[in-house]
Amino acid sequence: MRTRFAPSPTGALHFGSVRTALFAWLAARHTHGQFILRIEDTDQERYIPGSEALIIETLRWLRLEWDEGPEVGGQFGPYQQSLRTDTYRAHAESLVASAHAYWCTCTPERLGAMREEQRARSQPTRYDRRCLRRQEEVAAERAAGMAAVVRLRMPDGRTEWEDVIRGALVFDNTEIDDQVLLKSDGFPTYHLAVVVDDHLMEITDVIRADEWIPSTPKHLAVYAGLGWRPPRFAHVPAVLSPDQHKLSKRRGARNVLEYGELGYLPEAIVNAMALLGWSSGTEQEVFTPAELCEVFTLERVHPAPAVFDPRRLDDLNGLHIRRMDADALVDALEFHLPGTSKDVRRALIPMLQERITTLVDAEHLAAPLFNRPEPDPNVPFPPRNVDLATARRMLDACIDAVEHGGLDGTEAVLSRLKAEAEAAGAKPRDAFRVLYVAVLGAPSGVPLDQAMVFLGKEESLTRLHAARTRLSVITG
Repeated sequence: MRTRFAPSPTGALHFGSVRTALFAWLAARHTHGQFILRIEDTDQERYIPGSEALIIETLRWLRLEWDEGPEVGGQFGPYQQSLRTDTYRAHAESLVASAHAYWCTCTPERLGAMREEQRARSQPTRYDRRCLRRQEEVAAERAAGMAAVVRLRMPDGRTEWEDVIRGALVFDNTEIDDQVLLKSDGFPTYHLAVVVDDHLMEITDVIRADEWIPSTPKHLAVYAGLGWRPPRFAHVPAVLSPDQHKLSKRRGARNVLEYGELGYLPEAIVNAMALLGWSSGTEQEVFTPAELCEVFTLERVHPAPAVFDPRRLDDLNGLHIRRMDADALVDALEFHLPGTSKDVRRALIPMLQERITTLVDAEHLAAPLFNRPEPDPNVPFPPRNVDLATARRMLDACIDAVEHGGLDGTEAVLSRLKAEAEAAGAKPRDAFRVLYVAVLGAPSGVPLDQAMVFLGKEESLTRLHAARTRLSVITG
């Protein structure tokens, strides 16, 4: 199988568009085929400088490597459409020569008036084929320098095909416009370029968004006009936001690279994307990319729109973090814990790995271990459900245990503190919040005993004594 992802360089990639790329990549990898990246940059009006670099960066961050395409090469290049315009012109002229397309010199003003009249009559707005009936005049107009486009001549009858995901699809050709294939500036439209490139690059399976279903009859007409066998088509469902709107850049969809900055793992992103419209047929939901390559098939993609749930992504990201090798997590945390050594991050792993949902969470959890927290007026001290006497007793016991027993045997320290809480008639969970606030500045965080070991005896005692002094001020 040879599949492709052919984005337009009109900005960064969002979740929905990359999901399409992922399905194409997985389908190719499952069959040990090839995945091709092609940049469709013939629409110069929508082109945004730097977009191609962002597309490449996004796919590389997700490790969706391509076998042919920009920066990789291949026997069917170039892989930027703007460098292939001569090829498209030649095939447009071939379609005209075989009467499957025709030249049109209608001006924008004439086309606008035509559509207004059709709307006034409550008719579909489509080209009326005026130039098809006057090709000799059109040739003379072109020779005189008049701007012209090439239009597809849609055949009579119906267009039918078997979509891999949606089954049999049928369109009445009388309802389909004679699409412009070659613009007056010599650049192709998508409808010509995509067919020519997919054929010449030997794409066997076109996997694309379902918004292109209405265009497929036009593409099949171009294949037929050029005498080519079409590929299989698989139109994947749209990705919706939680409010049931289509996920898109226009609606503020976050670009995929931003998820990396927010502490999401590429493996989790790939996992979450794969589950948008696809099911393995089992109860398994956590997949590595390698596992997905083994089990993914287009036949298990459901045609209904898929809803992107950020909470599901959070859950998957946390699960992937907990499955990470410690050394890999040490490396992954370098960006989020700047200025720390590998040894320091390795010492933090036992405290962080089971408690973080994203890598950014590590910044917040580890912050009080690097900087002594200032008393926060928004954090009650003593904490709620703990009276002054119990708070004082817990601090005194902890100070005594650390001063005389050190931090080598934290289990003994914790056992003593639990006994102190029970003796004071307090729930250990509530009483321990006193020590959390004293050491970490908040009533919860990483395990208290591990935090004190990381901080060391001297720093732990400094924080405990400071908290005891605060209580003394409160009690007079």
